[in-house]
Amino acid sequence: MKYIYHPPKTEKAPVLLLLHGTGGSEQDLIELGRELHPDAGRLSVRGQEIENGMPRYFKRLAPGVFDLDNLTMRTEELYQFIQTAREEHAFQTNPLIAVGYSNGANIAGSLMYDFPEALAGAVLFHPMVPRRDKQPTHLSGKDVWIGAGTNDPMCPAEETKDLTSYLQQAGAEVDVFWTNQGHQLSMAEVEAAKNWLSGRSF
Repeated sequence: MKYIYHPPKTEKAPVLLLLHGTGGSEQDLIELGRELHPDAGRLSVRGQEIENGMPRYFKRLAPGVFDLDNLTMRTEELYQFIQTAREEHAFQTNPLIAVGYSNGANIAGSLMYDFPEALAGAVLFHPMVPRRDKQPTHLSGKDVWIGAGTNDPMCPAEETKDLTSYLQQAGAEVDVFWTNQGHQLSMAEVEAAKNWLSGRSF
């Protein structure tokens, strides 16, 4: 996998797993990660699937319709990559917090479904429910922040409400921040996520 790694500035600071949206790259969220948590490490990963020339983390059959077999495979692949990166870059004891936007938020959600031990928490900008054929489990002690749009054409409000409910039922603590900026990542969301992270002790 193509990725960028910047180590944390302090011994116990978290590492942010940065996951871009469709068409992005491992460069996209580096500055966002620095803004969200200046002391955190950053592990930014490029998606391995290509859709019309644009990198993604997993295939979809149509807008909003995910290829679940591919999602399962790519989620496990990302999990294995994380395990290897932890060893290679020696951040095994640092909390890993996913920061994902759109497609990146969706695979972060899938990680929480399939490998709850992989992440200490997550910041999800405009996520959908990653899959509806099963629900997550064993998320007690996990903190999740969700940025959502009341008028998001790609991620209806019901997706946010359902995902919040599923994560809470699995034991996660979930905070949702609503804007009316459609699907775009707004500065209001960034500030809200930064404030949320500053109040957490992962």
